[in-house]
Amino acid sequence: MRNPAFRLIHLLLTAVMAGASAGCAMNPVSGTPDLVFMSESSEVNIGSTNDAKIREKYGVYDNPELQAYVQQIGQKLAEQSHRKNLGYHFTVLDSPEVNAFALPGGYIYITRGIMAYINSEAELAAVLGHEIGHVTARHGVRQHSAATATGMVGAIIGVATGVRVSQDLFNVLGNAMLSGYGREHELESDRLGAEYMARAGYDPQAVIKVIGILKNQEEYEKKTAAAENREARIYHGVFASHPSADKRLQEVVGEADRYKTLSAPYVGRENYLKQIENLSFGTVKKAGVLVGNRYYLPESDLSFDFPKGWSVQPALTSLTTVSMASNDQQARLQLDIHDLDKDVTPDEFLKRHMQLNDLPKGESVKGLSQPSFTTILPMASGFSANETRVTVMHYNNKRLLLQGTAKTPGAFATADRVFLALAGKLRPLKAEEKTAVERRGQGQRLRVIRAVSGDSFATLAKKSTLEKYSEETLRLINDKFPDGEPQAGESIKIIE
Repeated sequence: MRNPAFRLIHLLLTAVMAGASAGCAMNPVSGTPDLVFMSESSEVNIGSTNDAKIREKYGVYDNPELQAYVQQIGQKLAEQSHRKNLGYHFTVLDSPEVNAFALPGGYIYITRGIMAYINSEAELAAVLGHEIGHVTARHGVRQHSAATATGMVGAIIGVATGVRVSQDLFNVLGNAMLSGYGREHELESDRLGAEYMARAGYDPQAVIKVIGILKNQEEYEKKTAAAENREARIYHGVFASHPSADKRLQEVVGEADRYKTLSAPYVGRENYLKQIENLSFGTVKKAGVLVGNRYYLPESDLSFDFPKGWSVQPALTSLTTVSMASNDQQARLQLDIHDLDKDVTPDEFLKRHMQLNDLPKGESVKGLSQPSFTTILPMASGFSANETRVTVMHYNNKRLLLQGTAKTPGAFATADRVFLALAGKLRPLKAEEKTAVERRGQGQRLRVIRAVSGDSFATLAKKSTLEKYSEETLRLINDKFPDGEPQAGESIKIIE
């Protein structure tokens, strides 16, 4: 403590801890104090503000009846929650990702991708209840507050030592949406979701059931992703072990039995299958179409060739974002599409977007006629502690933001040539490409049929429009993986 800088750190950290004490609030679920720096009104405001961004990024699935159905089930569960005073909003996103997530303040999202794997209303309630649990236990708020505290400490160290603390490339809540809040918070959400289900008349054991289905999907997806050198598309709420072997999960779900209101809880398999009849399956044209080594984004009239040795990362791809990775997983590149304000120059946009006071020296992208700016920022992320190549370009009525990083300095030096080269290769779709992409990008539809004697997933797969892994996919979406077969008279899902 003799060093003046460390004495200053000590004094400032003491002030932070005093402020933290002032930021404690009672957790609505546990009744114990939480370290949070956000009021409930601010929490709701975060959800409301970012709801529009989520809807723009992923798109809202165009099916009013299905939207109303999900909203109805969600509200039924929310009425049984610890925070039923919140105005909950449930939205089905037009995304093939197998995912569901929640923003603070009661904004909950479920993708049509995950709905294809669910087989009953009770299982839908399990997914929605889990996300409601994240909201009622304030997991997003607590993670935001923890990051705020860490940021405060980082800033103090920077002031005291002169060492600049790098800014994280990815948003705190965005990371949680993709990778979860950690096992303890995920278990707490499963416990809360099971309780809300039991109180609403559903069997809480559907939590175990749906996690088993998603775990099978996850394990198979990991194998196919490894074979195809890409990231796996998995739901963040699934744990490392299968639910049949996860005693803690079984225990927390079993606690909800005491809240049951019906001797025969509602399952709702046939009603759910009726609701998802004709559901879009897989990628549709809005989210981009990959043909050979070229990627097309019709909504933005944008296309580009993939670099050799790179592939698209579908789990992180949406209407306004395309994520790419090198096949050795050493480098990543993300393209984000923003609306264009011509009064804001590319470098000024970059400063505002990254919340920076100054930018390192940069330059325009060679070969581009519209305004552009590219530079290297000393930014760290959960993926890498190295530099990030950031490029901003005007493109017709859009603004494109490219961010590229790598795991090591050596990998970055190699990948940086790819980052710069791709920026100069973006171009509009040709007339013949638009026609081809329109035809290819229609996507498949989920149908519900009644199995007859002699039906098997092998024979049904031959009739399916699925191009790869058709038999395995049909088993997965019908909870028959790895070797189950349809029974005569049973309602099953097929893909046309």
